Amino acid sequence: MLAEAQEARSNAGAAAQRVGVTRLVLTDFRNYREARLTIGTEPVVLTGPNGAGKTNLLEALSLLAPGRGLRGAKLTEIDRRPEPGGDHCDSGWAVAAVVATRGGALRIGTGRDRTVSERRIVRINGEPVRGQAALGERLGVVWLTPPMDRLFLEGPSGRRRFLDRLVLGLDPAHASRVSAYEQALRERSYLLRDGPADPAWLAALEEVMAEQGVAVAAGRREIVQRLDRVCAEARGPFPRARLTLVGGVESWLEEVPALAAEARFAAALAANRQSDGQAGGTAIGPHRSDLAVSLAETGVAAEFASTGEQKALLIAILLAHAALQQATRGEPPLLLLDEIAAHLDASRRAALFEALVRLDSQAWLTGTDAALFAPLRYDAQFLSVHDGTLSPTFL
Repeated sequence: MLAEAQEARSNAGAAAQRVGVTRLVLTDFRNYREARLTIGTEPVVLTGPNGAGKTNLLEALSLLAPGRGLRGAKLTEIDRRPEPGGDHCDSGWAVAAVVATRGGALRIGTGRDRTVSERRIVRINGEPVRGQAALGERLGVVWLTPPMDRLFLEGPSGRRRFLDRLVLGLDPAHASRVSAYEQALRERSYLLRDGPADPAWLAALEEVMAEQGVAVAAGRREIVQRLDRVCAEARGPFPRARLTLVGGVESWLEEVPALAAEARFAAALAANRQSDGQAGGTAIGPHRSDLAVSLAETGVAAEFASTGEQKALLIAILLAHAALQQATRGEPPLLLLDEIAAHLDASRRAALFEALVRLDSQAWLTGTDAALFAPLRYDAQFLSVHDGTLSPTFL
């Protein structure tokens, strides 16, 4: 798979255009009344004190992709909050961007619909689109944030979200399958808990869960296998990661074809109705799956590795995903790396910066200390962030 990624890079040619945001406008977004940026596609380094708005800027960029962004916030939580005695923002937030891609300039606009508080409006090249899936078809965006430093120590839900974001970068339809599965899962749980538990309606919901759930599991399983191969071939200062998807439906797909797995899943759901109703949840399905990561050299599970090794593993997976996405879609994703220098020693910071400069897509990095990013002084654009305002920084 690494050879596949290298071949894609070679075919693109040395003069291929880097994918990246060239213009960004924020309106009433978090602590930004208005912000306008016109930049190149080189890496961008944002520095400033805590609370200045660095992560808010990355969150705005993360909303160029489907979903709730890197914070998973409700849309109304993103609205700018006025200072005491200041004017109140009731128009909803908005993000507009121009993105350089291999296919030409892409104009994306998104924001909260002020008439329906939790509905998001999306426009691509000036035209409204229904749903957010079209964003994933046009642009890949992945991120690492400080809360993800505990990804291997906490429960599996965070690892599933992380994995689904990686799958989405390679298969934009994945989000709709996850959504359809989770909706049927909620409706089935409601019927089993509160009734009336109409057998025909339950069977219909279980059929949807089986079809969509097996598709979700198959999509995750394929990407994990491909990422594992890319990681296994990686060389350099970052540890080689081994990735495995753990789950009941996933294990069935190793034994039988997808249609047979769907039938097995539907039968298991029907057989477990009483116990699921008593437990208040569904015992089996891709909502229970987990991503297991270990160090290839030692076999040590990620949760038992040091904090620095865990961070390095996440970076290794992200770089492998960027290479895989470029090989699959022809373009790597935008990388949003919040406080990325934390827990990395000087040699790994330098190696990361070198890798980001070589990427054919733009990376956005944040930190409180501009000196940590000094190796990028000739290859990146530096901006200072203070109280929702942006200004150039010169090292």
